[in-house]
Amino acid sequence: MSEEKVDRKIFKYNMSFYYQSTIIYIAVFVLYILIRGEFIEDSFILITKDPIIYFFAIIVFISVVSLLYNLYKNRHLEISDNAISFINRFKTKTFKYEDMIRIKISRNKKQSKRNPLRLIRIKLKNRRRLVVVRPSDYENADDLLKVFDDLRIRIEKV
Repeated sequence: MSEEKVDRKIFKYNMSFYYQSTIIYIAVFVLYILIRGEFIEDSFILITKDPIIYFFAIIVFISVVSLLYNLYKNRHLEISDNAISFINRFKTKTFKYEDMIRIKISRNKKQSKRNPLRLIRIKLKNRRRLVVVRPSDYENADDLLKVFDDLRIRIEKV
């Protein structure tokens, strides 16, 4: 029985946008309620006939639901010795290195590594469309760029 040691690098999906937007929406909602509410004789009365309160409540609800859904999906990118896998709770898409024709990492004019518009395009033999990865969508984007750069060099040698 042989045990193969597979080197895997896992990059989790960056959830900071969902956390930040949810916190901001809740803060604005609470602030609006506090400002719009009426203080009468040391008591706070909430005005529930205001349609803006309902609008803010819907936005907060949608934001919380999207945060919880994305936490539940548990998306991540796994790079092993022979394949790249896009994994979430519901499905896994795996692309083997031998099926890759080329990897193109976009450069920007300022040569900034933290550019959110940077893309990694992977051309496959058996697929017409490119596989596009945005490094800024994952935690440790700099490490992800290094791994894909090494992989690009490895594929070009073949």
